[in-house]
Amino acid sequence: MNFRSQPLNSEAQSAHQWYNTVHTWLMVAGSALLMGLIAYSAFGATGVAWATILTAFGLWQAVRVSPRMVLKLYKARALTSEEVPQLHQLMRELTKRADLPAVPQLYYVPSQMMNAFAVGQLNDSAIAVTDGLIRNLTLRQLAGVLAHEISHIRNEDLTVMALGDVLSRLTGTLATVGLLFGIPVAFMTNGGVVPWVTIAVLVAAPTVGGLLQLALSRTREYDADLDAAGLTGDPEGLATALQTLEQKQGGMWERLVLPGSRSPQPSLLRSHPKTPDRVRRLLSLRTGTPPVIVRPDEPLRPGPSIVPPVRRPRINVGRMGLWY
Repeated sequence: MNFRSQPLNSEAQSAHQWYNTVHTWLMVAGSALLMGLIAYSAFGATGVAWATILTAFGLWQAVRVSPRMVLKLYKARALTSEEVPQLHQLMRELTKRADLPAVPQLYYVPSQMMNAFAVGQLNDSAIAVTDGLIRNLTLRQLAGVLAHEISHIRNEDLTVMALGDVLSRLTGTLATVGLLFGIPVAFMTNGGVVPWVTIAVLVAAPTVGGLLQLALSRTREYDADLDAAGLTGDPEGLATALQTLEQKQGGMWERLVLPGSRSPQPSLLRSHPKTPDRVRRLLSLRTGTPPVIVRPDEPLRPGPSIVPPVRRPRINVGRMGLWY
């Protein structure tokens, strides 16, 4: 079944979808053009050719990374159906509605931080949920969160973001190499003339590339919210989940991933859209029609074999930081 045909506010849905699609392609095209400009400024046509080859190779490597390898970094383990049968049933329903070729495997991360993330590709994917998320959201809210992550997998956002990451990293590398080697060579071969314009472009390129990558991330988050609402037919469920995350988490994970992102001034430096903006877009899709994926607004009761919540964050002087 095509989840885009579900009873939501079709006019608002179409407007959001069109805007998000255009924005995504503009960000990807802008990142690619920026990288090409840097490669040409520093190394000419040969640099553009090598940058294209390196981008293709980097993307090929990124999509070949096993989801299990990534999950090991978070000390995640697989969740059995006996531990959380409600979540596994939700995953099967959402996977069927999203028309995915395989059900993403559920993983558990022993952390009190409230978070969820998806890894892998269409045929081999996984969704990890933290202890804090399982114990603080209701079943209805968890349905919205899982639908959001499944939407990332279905729309191959992981590949799009991998491309954005490769372009951003390669832009920064080319700019650094150009400043260290390309500029001195140009200075010596041009009779001692300093190429100030080229220097300015190379210095600014990594920052601009990073901003484009962040903008791309925000767009994909909006799109995943939209598709999740279509999957469940319950935009309010995901909206209340986001509000709960905002209230209980206090934006902690955003500060860890991107220091300063919670400050109201540098809005360009947010890897995720502001929660009120996401909630407003989701609530604009409401029509009063009953949800398609129905779950009660009550807490999930995980089985006894779930790892107990880990202790609260603590300061470790020897390891120089806040540890969980």
